[in-house]
Amino acid sequence: MKITLLNPANGEPLPPYEQWGAEKIERALKSAAAAVPIWRNTPLQMRCEHLQRVAANLRRRRDELALTISEEMGKLIGEAEAEVDKCATLCDYTVEHAASQLADTSVSSDAQRSYLTYQPLGTLLAIMPWNFPLWQLFRAAVPALAAGNTVLLKHASNVPRSAANIASLFCSAGFPDGVLINLPVSATAVAGIIGDPRIAAVTFTGSTSVGRQIAATAAAALKPAVLELGGADPFIVLEDADLEFTITQALRSRFINCGQSCIAAKRFIVIESIADRFVSAFAAAIAALRTGDPLNRHTTLAPLARGDLRDTLAQQVAHSLAHGGELIVGGDSVKRAGFFYQPTLIDRVTPEQAAWHEELFGPVATVIRVNNEREALQVANQSRFGLGGSVWCGDRERGERLARQLQCGSAFVNGMVKSDPRLPFGGVKDSGYGRELAELGIRAFVNCKTVWIG
Repeated sequence: MKITLLNPANGEPLPPYEQWGAEKIERALKSAAAAVPIWRNTPLQMRCEHLQRVAANLRRRRDELALTISEEMGKLIGEAEAEVDKCATLCDYTVEHAASQLADTSVSSDAQRSYLTYQPLGTLLAIMPWNFPLWQLFRAAVPALAAGNTVLLKHASNVPRSAANIASLFCSAGFPDGVLINLPVSATAVAGIIGDPRIAAVTFTGSTSVGRQIAATAAAALKPAVLELGGADPFIVLEDADLEFTITQALRSRFINCGQSCIAAKRFIVIESIADRFVSAFAAAIAALRTGDPLNRHTTLAPLARGDLRDTLAQQVAHSLAHGGELIVGGDSVKRAGFFYQPTLIDRVTPEQAAWHEELFGPVATVIRVNNEREALQVANQSRFGLGGSVWCGDRERGERLARQLQCGSAFVNGMVKSDPRLPFGGVKDSGYGRELAELGIRAFVNCKTVWIG
């Protein structure tokens, strides 16, 4: 079946691609299964040497890879280049630390000797989203590959060339056949692939609703899964925050990738005594953003990735305004070709509005006014999401105390939430479960085996 996509920046058709049918899927599963014993028995040092070559390929092909990202899902070209760089950095980090992270762990017991050893599970099905086409896959796959697993990639349907580029990066780095395979398949094929006995585990990044389906299917097959789902990260601004610095970080945290990031700040929870000043300064910064061609380096706000995403965002904004939200900036689509939406700020968000409960996946910031830090914490934790959160204040000890009480997977003080190869990443509540990156991430898809010697 041929699929034709549209360039988000101008609405023009992109090169079509073909989705695989049952015969090609079966061939891929056989290839991955055949590669499992080969790759798991390849010495760790050699696996890491392959990853070093992937990092070199990323740096060599940086311009080409970034251009494809921008054309397929509309990311600003500078942000796309930074995404490629981050993937190479992750490879570097994994090469440096995999040996220590996967080393046997001695445990004192009644044995003469006992320890934990970390062995790969087999083939991992990675179901990935479009918003960070390279990074999301690399974040899950690179540690899994270092641990000795093989990977089947089912990427989002609107980034097929990025998915093909990923496969070529690993192929040209000398990975054996079947170790990483791109599966251009429809969403309807996923459940059958998860249930196939040749799949050992699943990792998924995407919406909470689809994550529930993935989790249920994996659980029915008794297969482990890591789920990185939606987020509505709180950005708490206390009365002693450095407002100038906080506003610059608020702008970046909300509008990077046109606001299409699970860990973007989405709920700006501000103490009432400084709320007017915060809103005024934030509105001025938002109004200065420039929508336009993502390949033009003067553009500061890209289009949304698809027309349906823009339409959903517009509905959420309309609902919030109809139920008492105060529109400060923006609030409408941009009248030009492509899937553009004005950078928007809504003040005085309350529980009656969609912006209070739902994830707004686009360039819309919302302000919730509170009277004190206790109320700020209460509002932050009322969300069904729990991916990340941040606290902005002049007293770091106060900020740390609040950060420890946030119900989320990552809490930052005076810094925007971000994923970092050195730190575990993941969420709680409707933001999913499991961790990626760092030591917890590389051990997510291994058999932690106890060995007891009498």
